[in-house]
Amino acid sequence: MVVFLTGASSGIGEALARHYAARGAKLGLVARRADLLESLRESLPPGAETYTADVRDLAALKAAAADFVAKHGVPDLVIANAGVSHGTLTEYADDIDVFRQIMDINVIGMVNTFHPFVAAMRAAGRGTLAGVASVAGYRGLPGAGAYSASKAAAIRYLESLRVEMRGTGVRVATVCPGYIATSMTERNPYPMPFIISADEFARRFALAIDGGKNYTVIPWQMGLIAKLLTVLPNALFDAAFAKAGRKPRKQ
Repeated sequence: MVVFLTGASSGIGEALARHYAARGAKLGLVARRADLLESLRESLPPGAETYTADVRDLAALKAAAADFVAKHGVPDLVIANAGVSHGTLTEYADDIDVFRQIMDINVIGMVNTFHPFVAAMRAAGRGTLAGVASVAGYRGLPGAGAYSASKAAAIRYLESLRVEMRGTGVRVATVCPGYIATSMTERNPYPMPFIISADEFARRFALAIDGGKNYTVIPWQMGLIAKLLTVLPNALFDAAFAKAGRKPRKQ
């Protein structure tokens, strides 16, 4: 199996890298933090290709993809996992740049990740493009407007891409994590129901991909909660979440 993965240096991405490495996959790993990426590479079986790049940099991703395909062929699985999350409030001027960063990384970064592979995968008539979105995209969460908006956009983008790829042999999978125990969630000052480890997420992610699912929520219990929230009348949703705990703003 040949797998190309962004956001590989920590959290969900690191867990996915370790999971697929244990399955003997040929890996292409992308992350911004060179030191963590190199540390990960050294801890994996020999042969993983690593690329230090920011997913906002299309040229860097195209170069990484070209190098990886030249060495290992068209991937069986491309995982757009890179993402960031910070609390944001529209009233603070400093947060405008944070809004932009979150949208650029979480949405445009996903487009940039897939772009270099789509034509080759279509020509080969096979492969899976898997995007990591979030249940936070189901409704707008207070104090997390940028993150919720970015994940809602990611869900709809992946839906559009899935329909575009229909009949080509290329599958598009949307994976929405609930609460996963990573550095991204450790500062959340509120209860996180059904939280699971990053390793357990990676195991369930792989099962969903192997099973041919094109949309899945992990853990499944958060999928039920998220669906209930989508049908909750605005008045009830607003009352329930107006005083909810909020993710700290970027400092």
